[in-house]
Amino acid sequence: MEFGVAFLVVIIILAVIVLKKTIVIIPQSETKIIERLGKYYSTLQPGINIIIPFIDKAKEMVALYRGRYVLTNTIDLREQVYDFDRQNVITKDNIQMEINALLYFQIVDPFKSVYEINNLPNAIEKLTQTTLRNIIGELELDETLTSRDTINTKLREVLDDATDKWGVKVNRVELQDITPPASVLQAMEKQMQAERNKRAAILTSEGEKQSLILKSEGEKQSAILQAEGLAQARIRRAEAEAIAIDKITEAVGKSTNPANYLLAQKYIQALQDIASGEGTKTVYLPYEASNMMGAIGGIKDLFQIKE
Repeated sequence: MEFGVAFLVVIIILAVIVLKKTIVIIPQSETKIIERLGKYYSTLQPGINIIIPFIDKAKEMVALYRGRYVLTNTIDLREQVYDFDRQNVITKDNIQMEINALLYFQIVDPFKSVYEINNLPNAIEKLTQTTLRNIIGELELDETLTSRDTINTKLREVLDDATDKWGVKVNRVELQDITPPASVLQAMEKQMQAERNKRAAILTSEGEKQSLILKSEGEKQSAILQAEGLAQARIRRAEAEAIAIDKITEAVGKSTNPANYLLAQKYIQALQDIASGEGTKTVYLPYEASNMMGAIGGIKDLFQIKE
């Protein structure tokens, strides 16, 4: 009786084990490669799948898990990211520097990822390193530092083409850090400082140049305005004198020359100025007294009233 119970328990346990190995539940975005007697049989889809225990077996492959390689029979179909360690590269102008990269890829053909390559993560890593060295080796240091997007694009195109036969799609490649040697960094810092000083000197010179131009323009405009003011003053003075002469002509009559009247006024004004000087005891008269008398006579004639 006890033997029968034990046998029944064993049968139940074996049935549970067989049932468990028969039914395979695949989560979404994952799959497994099934081999039947060592030969590829099928690729399991998400959901419930039925296999033959001890005859069908899931194919194992190498995957990168938390920075180390592990064996697994589950293939993750989601986009994955590999953060590769820093590596030394040499530019076209023989400058050695360190670069690390991020690689975003996705397994699109599980069959190829298992059977076309032995260690997929390691192969992708080595291919990324060699490709990156080749691309950087074609660029000089300045181009490497300023053409990060170009390097990313070239690297992605080369890796995507090379990994296509492995059933992998490379979606994006990003260079995280580009670290030149300390001596190069110091030289670059000095160069940038020199460039900043150069730009500052250029801006200062441009400012002084603009200041001188504006100052010259101001002086030019001032001189023009001053000349125009003097010209306008002379014009106004000439117009005033012309009007005065017309008035004098109307007052003394057209028969008498107005110039004599004006000349006589100038003589009288000059004599008044000479005589009114402080401490002046000597009075100078014109050498030709007859001319002066004639001028005074002209004044007399001007004030004669015509009959």
